[in-house]
Amino acid sequence: MADPMISTTSPEPAKVNLLGLTQAKLEAFFEELGEKRFRATQVLKWIHQLGVTDFMDMTNISKALRIRLTEVAEVRPPEVLQQLDSADGTRKFLIRVSGGNAIETVFIPDGERGTLCVSSQVGCSLDCSFCATGKQGFNRDLTVHEIVGQIWIAAQSFGQLRENGPRKITNVVFMGMGEPLLNFDNVVDAVNIMMHDNCYGISKRRVTISTSGVVPALDRLGQYTDACLAISLHAPNDELRNELVPLNKKYPIAMLLDSAKRYIDGLPDTHRKMTVEYTLIDQVNDRPEHAHQLAELLRDLPVKINLIPFNPFSLSNYKRVSNNALRRFQQILMDEGYTTTVRTTRGDDIEAACGQLAGQVNDRTRRSERYSRSVSDEVVRIVPHG
Repeated sequence: MADPMISTTSPEPAKVNLLGLTQAKLEAFFEELGEKRFRATQVLKWIHQLGVTDFMDMTNISKALRIRLTEVAEVRPPEVLQQLDSADGTRKFLIRVSGGNAIETVFIPDGERGTLCVSSQVGCSLDCSFCATGKQGFNRDLTVHEIVGQIWIAAQSFGQLRENGPRKITNVVFMGMGEPLLNFDNVVDAVNIMMHDNCYGISKRRVTISTSGVVPALDRLGQYTDACLAISLHAPNDELRNELVPLNKKYPIAMLLDSAKRYIDGLPDTHRKMTVEYTLIDQVNDRPEHAHQLAELLRDLPVKINLIPFNPFSLSNYKRVSNNALRRFQQILMDEGYTTTVRTTRGDDIEAACGQLAGQVNDRTRRSERYSRSVSDEVVRIVPHG
């Protein structure tokens, strides 16, 4: 006789969240339901172009199929915990994901262009010394629907997801929380959805994947996407970069730049350049000799350089570069023939500036606890190099 205290019924299978399915995977999903593949195109447009989450509102689909979809699937974006709007028009979203975690996503307007900076992980498994996210530790990779959900949430907030809605989001950069290439498969699928004509239709020249230098993944990337590439370099030599970006000890600068050049050379359009990101920190990597070293390092590579003034945060003793040092550094690179821009600090009144994103991370590494204890010690400092 069965124990009445023990349930003999199996739990219902989890519903498939269609928000995270590419066109190909959604076509396979409908085939498994015995439906035609073209249903995927219809549903993608309802979700990503019109913002519809209720299958019963998808009126060009038969009622029987809509009922079936409500039984086996869902369209469930992550929950927005907080939306903050800066005086300069920047908008930051604090978004709840599972496991007691929250991630941050930032929209940055610039004239007719609107750039969404998305996160790829809960926290970051790397520990770059100048980044607030790294100090929060790491919990897990984001799923595809959690990554795509960020653009869905932002677009919905601006009224973009409706017929003839304003196209506010023109660019996407994977420069939020996490290292994108350590969440390779999910990031590639998310990029596919963002660029697909039946979804957000963002140009391959307007989606940028940034990496701190995960060389094996970068070597694979060209097989799956032709998005733009940004390299988080931040130092012109291995000795200094080892301290700023510890991953450099495993994949040093020469190896990283060789891999990045192979990716750029493999793109179908031959005039593309990679972006080199360089965070300038006062008295650390901002000296004229560093600029000259950087110019020599990047010689003959297809690059443009983006200088980023360090944005202070509570767990770091680094200081923002002086305006004089910033202008001097930029001028040296420009005199060497490099296109060199300075990333304008945006949203710092809501802690949305580059390097400030922290979210709420249920840290499995206990890194955040260690940094909190040692915030006044030299653990979070590095000795400037000449």
